[in-house]
Amino acid sequence: MHEILERLESELATVLHGLDARQAQLTPKLHPEKWNIQQIVEHLLLTYRSTAVLLQTRIDKGSPTKARPMPQQRAAQFLVITLGHFPPGRLSPPEVSPTLPASLRNGEELTRRVHDDLVGMDYAACAAEALFGTGRCASHMALGPLTIPQWRQFHLIHGQHHVRQIRRIRQDYQV
Repeated sequence: MHEILERLESELATVLHGLDARQAQLTPKLHPEKWNIQQIVEHLLLTYRSTAVLLQTRIDKGSPTKARPMPQQRAAQFLVITLGHFPPGRLSPPEVSPTLPASLRNGEELTRRVHDDLVGMDYAACAAEALFGTGRCASHMALGPLTIPQWRQFHLIHGQHHVRQIRRIRQDYQV
């Protein structure tokens, strides 16, 4: 796995370590309507799968996107990917929004799922990079067309945003 994704996996494994299935259902104390820890992880898993499918679609077509980023997308790319700032308060698109979990999972189970989906996404990213090189290959719904290194960096920054949320929830309940 690429070192950026290994770093992301490590940060998630650390913050999920030791959680039992009940603790993984905790939400922010002051905002119980927000996602619980398991839902946060499910959201991340959905983004990894979505990216893998998107990249595989470009691979199957045999060509990268021809789209060019608009000025607002360039600004958003700079803010998120270059500066590492993930703006808070943005609603997740429905296709990567988790539902209430059908089965409760503990931290170790969630960590295994993170690993599996990151490996799948990394496989698609490496294949796209081998085929398309260093240019923009596929478009993110908000950031526009990205290169594979930008996709990896986006997932790291996005994941770190959610790692901070999980840490705050754990601090709320001292778990």
